[in-house]
Amino acid sequence: MKLVVGLGNPGAQYAGTRHNAGFDVILELVRRCQPGKSQTKFSSVIWEVFADTGKILLVTPTTYMNRSGEAVQQIASFYQVLPQDVAVVCDDINLPLGRIRWRASGSAGGQKGLADIIQRLGTDQIPRLRLGVGRPPGQMDAADFVLARFRAEEREESEMMTKIAADSAEVWIADGVVNAMNRYNRSSEE
Repeated sequence: MKLVVGLGNPGAQYAGTRHNAGFDVILELVRRCQPGKSQTKFSSVIWEVFADTGKILLVTPTTYMNRSGEAVQQIASFYQVLPQDVAVVCDDINLPLGRIRWRASGSAGGQKGLADIIQRLGTDQIPRLRLGVGRPPGQMDAADFVLARFRAEEREESEMMTKIAADSAEVWIADGVVNAMNRYNRSSEE
């Protein structure tokens, strides 16, 4: 079994914000897979799908971003899922808008939801897909920036990123993190 966990904040007021880019990828995967009805449990909304590699849970935690680890820990513990079989999908202000980057492990890089997951699972050996949402303009506070919606001129790029990120998540499910990294970690010039 594998988990694909998209990070974000619950509630309509956060829909479409940069911080909810991870939720958007999960919703794109749900649209593609057309699973049955979602379940709300383990402080999450969960969709169950099946791939050639087995059961996959698509997850959006209902905790706020900074407490995402609570939900992931509950699910991983109940289903006995190893950290390397959990892919975390989250926004990253250190990547240009539209750029995605897979990593097999490492620090949270300032992403508080990912930091909470690392802390609660007790390892940084967790695959993660970082979604570039760009840097705050001028002196704008980073928290205000990620809680804002994409500007009109950014929407096409963000929607394309969501689709490519979902493609890459399907590669991770089928072929693992190294293949996802090799196919999708490209420089902006490529």
